[in-house]
Amino acid sequence: MRTSPAPTRGAVIADRDRPARALRISAHPEVGLIVLSIWDGARCVTTVRLAPQDVPDVLKALSAASVITATGAVVAATAC
Repeated sequence: MRTSPAPTRGAVIADRDRPARALRISAHPEVGLIVLSIWDGARCVTTVRLAPQDVPDVLKALSAASVITATGAVVAATAC
């Protein structure tokens, strides 16, 4: 099994609770997609492919979640 390198256009964000787990965000302008992938060590667990027009909704959802957390509201962490 081959491990994909870190994205050249994007970022890698480490998981706060699981040191081996990370979110990779990679841009693929050649096909018009942004790919979110969850990695556990060298293994890609799952991916979500987004069109550029989906990004504002994702940012809005992340922003709303961070506001809830910052205000001290209890947010239940769930695992899939």
